[in-house]
Amino acid sequence: MSERLNLVHPEVLANPYPYYAKLRRDAPVSQVEPGGLWAVTRYADVIHVFKNPQVFSSSGLQRLMEPSWLGYNPMAHSLMVMDAPHHGRARALVSRAFGTSTVARLEPMLRATSEKLVSALIAERSVDFIPAMALPLPAAAIGHLLGLDASLHSRFKHWSDQLAFISATADSDLEGQQRIRHTLQEMEHYLRDVVEARRREPSDDMVGGLVQARVDGEALTDKELVSFLFLLLAAGLETTVNLLGNAVMLLADMPELLERLRAEPALVPSFIEEVMRYETPGKATFRLTLEETELGGVRLPRHSLLVILMGAACRDEAYVPNAEKFLLGREGQGNLPFGHGAHFCLGAALARLEARVALEALLPRIRGLSRKQEPLRWIPSIQVRGLTTLPVEVVPA
Repeated sequence: MSERLNLVHPEVLANPYPYYAKLRRDAPVSQVEPGGLWAVTRYADVIHVFKNPQVFSSSGLQRLMEPSWLGYNPMAHSLMVMDAPHHGRARALVSRAFGTSTVARLEPMLRATSEKLVSALIAERSVDFIPAMALPLPAAAIGHLLGLDASLHSRFKHWSDQLAFISATADSDLEGQQRIRHTLQEMEHYLRDVVEARRREPSDDMVGGLVQARVDGEALTDKELVSFLFLLLAAGLETTVNLLGNAVMLLADMPELLERLRAEPALVPSFIEEVMRYETPGKATFRLTLEETELGGVRLPRHSLLVILMGAACRDEAYVPNAEKFLLGREGQGNLPFGHGAHFCLGAALARLEARVALEALLPRIRGLSRKQEPLRWIPSIQVRGLTTLPVEVVPA
């Protein structure tokens, strides 16, 4: 490995936490690869960045999500890359179609889907948990929310994976670049057709709600709608798939956790929060400095591109004590895995609900869970931490 830490080196992908700890201790704001990004690793500095968008702009995401080889990427123009005042307008419009009542209405469908998936998993006993349960549950939720064709649910993961690969794709990887460009074209064509269909025939799904939404008489444009749908498909799917995959990996590796959760199901929400902290599904985001500034004792020039390592900050002792240990029942750890401030994840409540419902369906019906003794394969991405596969053996209760 080079002197600079490479965030997508196989050793770092496999276990980034010792490297994060070294950076927090010795160089909390320092340059890393790929691309000479400035990594921010300490909790206090991460919070400072999130609280000062006038200095640390979300447009940093756009730089990484729309490299010169890619061309136009609708997700790079979504509300996640916007600063005030444009962000406030777009978020207000989207929030009306993505409120708590919308999420709550999904619970019966999520429970029925989870029970069906668990039954199939138990019948099979030896499965890859990602396609068996971690993927189809959030795909069904997003498909139901948006009123999308159920036959396309299996494509959602491919689409979101390709979007996650953008920031880690090398300039020399021409085959990977072409694959991503093709995916973007396929997604944009499909989602534009969906928006046009809702304009012709109004519906009560989320796309229909977004088409009709107004703030001070102003609606989202088709371009804005497609950008948000890109964001929802990618971020919404990846977060829950990786949260569920990471949760089951930990249950397989720490059987005492499985035993305790089966005995005390009320601890499931606490378990989910600790999984998000300990193996943060959205491990990083990006910001751009709009002026010369100091952070963590380092002078950063104007237009420095920062990678904000929430996965590192979540294991900072300043965030929680005994941060390198997985502990149920932690209190006061906040929502850092879902971001902070104006860009706090809109889908946080939905991700938590999906994970809770899935585990409440799974845990009473199994008494053992193990994974095959083979190296874990992690998604090669700067931004997300999740497994490409998770072969497991289940023992029915």
